[in-house]
Amino acid sequence: MEESEKSNFLFKDWNNIKTQDSWQIFKIMSEFVEGFERLSKIGPCVSIFGSARTKPENKYYKIAEELAYQLTLNKYGVITGGGGGIMEAANKGANRGGGKSVGLNIQLPFEQQANKFIDKDKIIHFDYFFVRKVMFIKYAQGFVVLPGGFGTLDEMFEALTLIQTHKSGNFPVILIGKKFWKGLLKWINEMLLEEEGNISPEDMDLIKIVESTNEAVDHINDFYKKYHLKPNF
Repeated sequence: MEESEKSNFLFKDWNNIKTQDSWQIFKIMSEFVEGFERLSKIGPCVSIFGSARTKPENKYYKIAEELAYQLTLNKYGVITGGGGGIMEAANKGANRGGGKSVGLNIQLPFEQQANKFIDKDKIIHFDYFFVRKVMFIKYAQGFVVLPGGFGTLDEMFEALTLIQTHKSGNFPVILIGKKFWKGLLKWINEMLLEEEGNISPEDMDLIKIVESTNEAVDHINDFYKKYHLKPNF
């Protein structure tokens, strides 16, 4: 066991806990304030999610780059987690298209530093996942999710839960890669919906699965046209 892990099990008296928690509150508040102040100025954006481990030769890396490029041509900026893999590809595509390229970076084992394709004035560093996720959702006009791991799934289900419970306005949630996502969607439909009744049939309509970047961009544009809405900002 690492020393950092051992420290989690050491006895701490009330004064230590109280002092640590008090300073933690200020740190959390500062991250919210910085995020709100800086992201409120960026204009309409789409958040793109996926694995930090995806290599440049992987087809989903190329898809993410092209997707971001097409989004910038449709006047959207791009928000990512700021790391490598899919996030790097998306920032790279936004950069290529001359659009806004935003990175919400966090220190993780596989994301040691922010990628070089983020606009220098649009990179924000976070220590807390939950603050970072608020920023992803609050300032995005849509979510596009490419193959990823636990973090990607966490971000996707967070968005779906907020829309389902009306804690957030409705916005497009798009999954790219039918082969990758079909097993999960089959399980959701068969187990959560049909067998256990843990979700409603209309909840399945919150998810759109596509195969190409053109389909994803068209779905976002059609969503706002259908409801006679304009993206925020």
